[in-house]
Amino acid sequence: QVRVAESGGGSAENGGALRLSCIVSGISRGTFSTFCGRWYRQAPGQERSWVATIDARETTSYAAPVQGRFTFSRDNGELTLTLQMDSLTPNDTAMYYCTAYSCGQKRASWYWGQGTQVTVSS
Repeated sequence: QVRVAESGGGSAENGGALRLSCIVSGISRGTFSTFCGRWYRQAPGQERSWVATIDARETTSYAAPVQGRFTFSRDNGELTLTLQMDSLTPNDTAMYYCTAYSCGQKRASWYWGQGTQVTVSS
């Protein structure tokens, strides 16, 4: 089975940085290279919102609030998706979730991690 696990969350000060990792298992490196990935986040009392996407060609897209501050990358050899978060603000405080999926598959077929907490103080 496909498994997804996030790590790297924690506390940061306003203007600080964190690097989140999303490790995928249960598939080959070749299969992973055809997967797309996304990061979502959910703040307390808020709905889950999209953060960033990366496709199999490593083309990325970002939500407006994180554009220019977050960088999404992948390492197919390590089956890892990485979200580098710079210039953090308290508005970035949320539980961050990673999902990996075969590019083109509907959301119902995506594989999700358990989330990792990011807390940014002012």
